[in-house]
Amino acid sequence: MVRGIERSSIFLDAKDKISFLERFSKLLKETGTECFAWALLDNHAHLLLKPGLQTLAQFMRRLLTGYAVTFNLRHTRSGHLFQNRYKSIVCEEESYLLEMVRYIHLNPLRVGMAADMDQLDAYPWSGHAVLMGRRTLSGQNAEAVLMRFGTRTSPARKNYRAFVEGGIARGKRDDLVGGGLKRSLESVPTKEITAYDQRILGSGPFVEALRDEREFGGSSLPIELLAARLAALLGTPLEDLKERTKKKKAAEARNVISYVAVRKEGYNGAELARFFNVTRSAISTGAERGRRLVEASEVLQMAVIKAAKGKETG
Repeated sequence: MVRGIERSSIFLDAKDKISFLERFSKLLKETGTECFAWALLDNHAHLLLKPGLQTLAQFMRRLLTGYAVTFNLRHTRSGHLFQNRYKSIVCEEESYLLEMVRYIHLNPLRVGMAADMDQLDAYPWSGHAVLMGRRTLSGQNAEAVLMRFGTRTSPARKNYRAFVEGGIARGKRDDLVGGGLKRSLESVPTKEITAYDQRILGSGPFVEALRDEREFGGSSLPIELLAARLAALLGTPLEDLKERTKKKKAAEARNVISYVAVRKEGYNGAELARFFNVTRSAISTGAERGRRLVEASEVLQMAVIKAAKGKETG
């Protein structure tokens, strides 16, 4: 999910949404990324994706950066368009794919942009209309969804629509926001609840597998190892970065690490805040300062490149 900064609109009119979808569709095809569901609202958007040739972080960086530049030029504005980094949750495909498709495609109806199912069927800014055969989006894998509702297109669409309509009465679905199965097992004794993680939507074994393989954070290294590697390249003891200090060199090094970890490698900001013993807002602010430092210094750019190479081999 991507949201406008301070909840401001990221789409001011139909031309903005068309611009976003053209870029989105092009990237889906270029990178082999699969899209199962999507919905554009006014101040946020939902996407259900399966990465292909590029990581999710790389795909989203290209999508959001390119769109933000176009948006700012078109509307004569400057500054950030999106609120920090996008929020991402890893979803266990067979267990949650259809639930997430339904949840995402019902968003326009929930917020009143579509009054009922008939309007939702034709709503131009979500993948539901594509699945219903009313719209097209090159790159959306409609077949992967419809095949789960039947072998022939017409009956499959009818069954899919009934499935979506059945989700209206289920409301907002707070259980579809990560945390393994914990939220959906309220009646089960605590000792029987399986592993969970706020960034993962799936069974206990699925959560454990991702934790072991570190596939969900955009990086293959624990945060402490990435931070230690960058600190060494920046010539600053890692211990100095964990202390509340006004030393300029230590503060700048922490900002650079925050930028690389959150903005480039996809680490969770809350995880990094706990590691440095600071607030999450401090990490967010530091990441922006770190970005400016890196972009202004060839030396820092080389350090970031060396850290990335070390990550790939480490």
